[in-house]
Amino acid sequence: MSEANSAGAENLAQATKGFSGSQVALIVLGVIVLTAIAAVVIVRVYVFPSELVPVTLSVKEEARLDDKLRRLGRAGSNEPEAYSEAGANREISLSEKEVNSLIGGNPGLAKRVAIDLSNDLASAKILVPIPEDFPVMPGQILRVNAGLEVRLDASRKPVVALRGVSIMGVPIPNAWLGNLKNVDLVSEFGDRGFWKAFADGVDDLQIRDGEIYIKLRE
Repeated sequence: MSEANSAGAENLAQATKGFSGSQVALIVLGVIVLTAIAAVVIVRVYVFPSELVPVTLSVKEEARLDDKLRRLGRAGSNEPEAYSEAGANREISLSEKEVNSLIGGNPGLAKRVAIDLSNDLASAKILVPIPEDFPVMPGQILRVNAGLEVRLDASRKPVVALRGVSIMGVPIPNAWLGNLKNVDLVSEFGDRGFWKAFADGVDDLQIRDGEIYIKLRE
Protein backbone atom coordinates (compact mmCIF):
# COMPACT_ATOMS: atom_id res chain seq x y z
CA MET A 1 0.00 0.00 0.00
CA SER A 2 1.35 3.44 -0.94
CA GLU A 3 2.00 6.15 1.62
CA ALA A 4 -0.91 8.22 0.20
CA ASN A 5 -3.34 5.31 0.54
CA SER A 6 -2.08 4.57 4.03
CA ALA A 7 -2.51 8.20 5.06
CA GLY A 8 -6.02 8.23 3.60
CA ALA A 9 -6.99 5.08 5.44
CA GLU A 10 -5.53 6.47 8.66
CA ASN A 11 -7.47 9.76 8.28
CA LEU A 12 -10.69 7.84 7.62
CA ALA A 13 -10.11 5.68 10.65
CA GLN A 14 -9.50 8.75 12.81
CA ALA A 15 -12.60 10.48 11.43
CA THR A 16 -14.84 7.52 12.24
CA LYS A 17 -13.15 6.62 15.52
CA GLY A 18 -15.62 6.66 18.35
CA PHE A 19 -18.65 6.08 16.04
CA SER A 20 -20.35 2.71 15.78
CA GLY A 21 -21.48 1.32 12.44
CA SER A 22 -25.09 2.25 13.14
CA GLN A 23 -24.12 5.83 14.02
CA VAL A 24 -22.17 6.22 10.79
CA ALA A 25 -25.17 4.83 8.87
CA LEU A 26 -27.48 7.34 10.58
CA ILE A 27 -25.13 10.22 9.71
CA VAL A 28 -25.04 9.15 6.05
CA LEU A 29 -28.83 8.75 6.03
CA GLY A 30 -29.22 12.23 7.58
CA VAL A 31 -27.02 13.79 4.90
CA ILE A 32 -29.04 12.06 2.16
CA VAL A 33 -32.34 13.25 3.65
CA LEU A 34 -31.11 16.85 4.04
CA THR A 35 -29.80 16.85 0.47
CA ALA A 36 -33.13 15.54 -0.81
CA ILE A 37 -35.06 18.19 1.16
CA ALA A 38 -32.78 20.95 -0.17
CA ALA A 39 -33.30 19.70 -3.74
CA VAL A 40 -37.09 19.67 -3.29
CA VAL A 41 -37.07 23.19 -1.85
CA ILE A 42 -34.92 24.52 -4.71
CA VAL A 43 -37.15 22.90 -7.34
CA ARG A 44 -40.36 24.00 -5.63
CA VAL A 45 -39.33 27.61 -4.94
CA TYR A 46 -37.20 28.48 -7.95
CA VAL A 47 -38.03 26.08 -10.78
CA PHE A 48 -41.76 25.56 -10.16
CA PRO A 49 -42.76 28.57 -8.04
CA SER A 50 -46.42 29.08 -7.19
CA GLU A 51 -48.17 32.15 -8.58
CA LEU A 52 -47.92 35.35 -6.59
CA VAL A 53 -50.97 36.39 -4.61
CA PRO A 54 -52.40 39.66 -6.00
CA VAL A 55 -52.62 42.49 -3.47
CA THR A 56 -56.11 43.65 -2.59
CA LEU A 57 -57.03 46.83 -0.73
CA SER A 58 -59.68 47.33 1.89
CA VAL A 59 -62.59 49.64 1.11
CA LYS A 60 -60.91 52.43 3.05
CA GLU A 61 -57.55 51.86 1.34
CA GLU A 62 -59.22 51.73 -2.08
CA ALA A 63 -60.96 55.04 -1.41
CA ARG A 64 -57.66 56.63 -0.36
CA LEU A 65 -55.93 55.39 -3.54
CA ASP A 66 -58.80 56.59 -5.73
CA ASP A 67 -58.50 60.03 -4.12
CA LYS A 68 -54.75 60.13 -4.91
CA LEU A 69 -55.36 59.11 -8.51
CA ARG A 70 -58.16 61.64 -8.87
CA ARG A 71 -55.88 64.43 -7.68
CA LEU A 72 -53.29 63.26 -10.21
CA GLY A 73 -55.85 63.55 -12.99
CA ARG A 74 -56.50 59.88 -13.64
CA ALA A 75 -60.14 60.24 -12.62
CA GLY A 76 -62.47 63.18 -12.80
CA SER A 77 -65.36 64.76 -14.60
CA ASN A 78 -66.01 63.82 -18.22
CA GLU A 79 -67.24 67.31 -18.92
CA PRO A 80 -64.94 69.61 -20.95
CA GLU A 81 -63.24 72.30 -18.91
CA ALA A 82 -60.59 74.99 -19.33
CA TYR A 83 -57.05 73.80 -18.65
CA SER A 84 -55.42 75.21 -15.53
CA GLU A 85 -52.44 74.34 -13.35
CA ALA A 86 -53.67 76.48 -10.47
CA GLY A 87 -53.55 74.45 -7.30
CA ALA A 88 -52.22 71.42 -9.20
CA ASN A 89 -50.66 68.72 -7.06
CA ARG A 90 -47.10 67.90 -8.14
CA GLU A 91 -46.43 65.36 -5.40
CA ILE A 92 -46.98 61.62 -5.79
CA SER A 93 -46.87 59.35 -2.75
CA LEU A 94 -47.79 55.69 -3.01
CA SER A 95 -47.42 52.90 -0.49
CA GLU A 96 -45.94 49.54 -1.42
CA LYS A 97 -49.39 48.00 -1.10
CA GLU A 98 -50.89 50.64 -3.41
CA VAL A 99 -48.17 50.06 -6.02
CA ASN A 100 -48.81 46.31 -5.99
CA SER A 101 -52.55 46.91 -6.12
CA LEU A 102 -52.11 48.99 -9.28
CA ILE A 103 -50.01 46.18 -10.78
CA GLY A 104 -52.76 43.77 -9.76
CA GLY A 105 -55.19 45.73 -11.92
CA ASN A 106 -53.49 44.13 -14.95
CA PRO A 107 -54.54 40.45 -15.11
CA GLY A 108 -51.38 39.58 -17.00
CA LEU A 109 -49.13 40.94 -14.25
CA ALA A 110 -51.19 40.35 -11.11
CA LYS A 111 -49.77 36.87 -10.40
CA ARG A 112 -46.36 37.44 -12.01
CA VAL A 113 -44.92 40.65 -10.53
CA ALA A 114 -44.53 41.93 -6.97
CA ILE A 115 -42.70 45.07 -5.80
CA ASP A 116 -40.92 45.62 -2.49
CA LEU A 117 -39.94 49.12 -1.34
CA SER A 118 -37.18 49.66 1.22
CA ASN A 119 -34.83 52.56 1.93
CA ASP A 120 -33.40 53.74 -1.43
CA LEU A 121 -34.21 50.38 -3.00
CA ALA A 122 -37.02 49.07 -5.19
CA SER A 123 -36.99 45.29 -5.57
CA ALA A 124 -39.03 43.20 -7.96
CA LYS A 125 -39.98 39.55 -7.87
CA ILE A 126 -40.96 38.36 -11.34
CA LEU A 127 -42.22 34.98 -12.53
CA VAL A 128 -41.12 34.54 -16.14
CA PRO A 129 -42.78 31.84 -18.29
CA ILE A 130 -40.40 29.97 -20.58
CA PRO A 131 -41.73 29.52 -24.16
CA GLU A 132 -42.83 26.02 -25.12
CA ASP A 133 -40.34 25.96 -28.02
CA PHE A 134 -37.38 26.98 -25.85
CA PRO A 135 -34.70 24.22 -25.75
CA VAL A 136 -34.26 24.38 -21.94
CA MET A 137 -37.12 23.85 -19.46
CA PRO A 138 -39.89 24.59 -22.01
CA GLY A 139 -43.19 25.68 -20.52
CA GLN A 140 -41.79 26.12 -17.02
CA ILE A 141 -41.74 29.24 -14.82
CA LEU A 142 -38.51 30.89 -13.68
CA ARG A 143 -38.31 33.05 -10.57
CA VAL A 144 -36.34 36.24 -11.21
CA ASN A 145 -35.40 38.85 -8.59
CA ALA A 146 -34.01 42.29 -9.32
CA GLY A 147 -33.06 45.34 -7.28
CA LEU A 148 -32.93 48.99 -8.35
CA GLU A 149 -31.31 51.70 -6.24
CA VAL A 150 -33.31 54.94 -6.42
CA ARG A 151 -32.37 58.12 -4.51
CA LEU A 152 -31.10 61.69 -4.75
CA ASP A 153 -27.38 62.41 -4.52
CA ALA A 154 -25.77 65.27 -2.59
CA SER A 155 -26.56 67.70 -5.42
CA ARG A 156 -30.25 66.67 -5.43
CA LYS A 157 -29.84 64.82 -8.71
CA PRO A 158 -31.71 61.52 -9.19
CA VAL A 159 -29.63 58.35 -8.96
CA VAL A 160 -30.99 55.18 -10.55
CA ALA A 161 -28.69 52.15 -10.48
CA LEU A 162 -29.21 48.44 -11.02
CA ARG A 163 -28.17 46.56 -7.88
CA GLY A 164 -28.39 43.18 -9.55
CA VAL A 165 -30.51 40.41 -11.03
CA SER A 166 -30.76 36.80 -9.91
CA ILE A 167 -32.39 33.78 -11.55
CA MET A 168 -33.41 30.82 -9.40
CA GLY A 169 -31.49 32.47 -6.56
CA VAL A 170 -28.24 32.69 -8.56
CA PRO A 171 -26.87 36.22 -9.15
CA ILE A 172 -26.29 37.01 -12.83
CA PRO A 173 -22.70 38.07 -13.65
CA ASN A 174 -22.25 41.76 -14.27
CA ALA A 175 -20.84 41.03 -17.74
CA TRP A 176 -24.14 39.38 -18.70
CA LEU A 177 -25.95 42.53 -17.60
CA GLY A 178 -23.94 44.69 -19.97
CA ASN A 179 -21.71 45.80 -17.05
CA LEU A 180 -24.55 48.02 -15.85
CA LYS A 181 -24.55 46.73 -12.28
CA ASN A 182 -24.19 49.60 -9.77
CA VAL A 183 -23.88 52.11 -12.64
CA ASP A 184 -25.88 55.33 -12.21
CA LEU A 185 -28.03 55.27 -15.33
CA VAL A 186 -28.91 58.96 -15.00
CA SER A 187 -25.26 60.04 -14.96
CA GLU A 188 -24.28 57.53 -17.62
CA PHE A 189 -27.07 58.33 -20.09
CA GLY A 190 -28.51 61.56 -18.70
CA ASP A 191 -27.15 63.83 -21.43
CA ARG A 192 -29.99 62.90 -23.78
CA GLY A 193 -33.27 61.09 -24.18
CA PHE A 194 -35.38 59.56 -21.43
CA TRP A 195 -32.92 59.81 -18.54
CA LYS A 196 -32.24 63.50 -19.14
CA ALA A 197 -35.96 64.29 -19.32
CA PHE A 198 -36.53 62.21 -16.19
CA ALA A 199 -33.80 63.97 -14.19
CA ASP A 200 -34.87 67.43 -15.36
CA GLY A 201 -38.48 66.80 -14.37
CA VAL A 202 -37.89 65.50 -10.83
CA ASP A 203 -37.58 67.88 -7.89
CA ASP A 204 -37.56 65.24 -5.15
CA LEU A 205 -37.42 61.45 -5.17
CA GLN A 206 -37.41 59.14 -2.19
CA ILE A 207 -38.01 55.47 -1.61
CA ARG A 208 -38.59 54.76 2.04
CA ASP A 209 -39.54 51.55 3.78
CA GLY A 210 -42.89 50.70 2.20
CA GLU A 211 -43.38 53.97 0.30
CA ILE A 212 -42.31 55.88 -2.80
CA TYR A 213 -42.47 59.70 -2.97
CA ILE A 214 -41.94 61.84 -6.06
CA LYS A 215 -42.22 65.61 -6.42
CA LEU A 216 -42.25 66.96 -9.97
CA ARG A 217 -40.86 70.27 -11.13
CA GLU A 218 -43.01 72.92 -12.80
